[in-house]
Amino acid sequence: MIEHVVRPGEYLSKIAKEHGFTDYLTIWNHPANAGLKARRHNPNVLLEGDVLYIPVRQAKEAARATENRHRFVANRKPLMLRLALEDAFLKPLANTPCELTVKGQTVKLVSDGKGKIEHEIPPDAEEASLVIKDPKASFNGLVIPILIGHLNPIDTLSGQKARLNNLGYFAGPLDQEDEALFRSAVEEFQCEHMAKSDVDGISGPKTQAKLKAVHGC
Repeated sequence: MIEHVVRPGEYLSKIAKEHGFTDYLTIWNHPANAGLKARRHNPNVLLEGDVLYIPVRQAKEAARATENRHRFVANRKPLMLRLALEDAFLKPLANTPCELTVKGQTVKLVSDGKGKIEHEIPPDAEEASLVIKDPKASFNGLVIPILIGHLNPIDTLSGQKARLNNLGYFAGPLDQEDEALFRSAVEEFQCEHMAKSDVDGISGPKTQAKLKAVHGC
């Protein structure tokens, strides 16, 4: 058993590949990681300093006849990048053409009727970029940088700020503290997504749960 301390930008699919596992669930479902699994829920939203226990890989043998061709299929879970595109008024950018670049590979995609994009990416991808390709849109040609694996859990201040920023509620840079700016962003989010009685500018458990649901993770 190997003890792995999570570094910034790491997520389980990437960690699993580094240790030679094609299926990250082999690690995530190991009894030694039950405590972390209960705290984090999402294996690809981890926090720097989290400890994962990597089990010893088990070699498998298969008896096959010689001088014949045999096919073996790896049990690999695909890693999907999911994005939701909205304009400044929170209106989905439906059926919008764009280009996604990951690890030097560019693919042309079109968002669905709700402005959502889904595409499989390599399990060790660290960053990507999305370019809107709609001549009719004012943001045509806009390059959106994407950091993969850098989203912290919802119960951390940095995780809450990142989700607010992603949704268009500017809560400030993740590495800077501005209590007034953060409180304003929380209150604006609450006004648009929660009951009037819940609007207090405080990111408590109820607000965190709603923020996570609206953001998608």
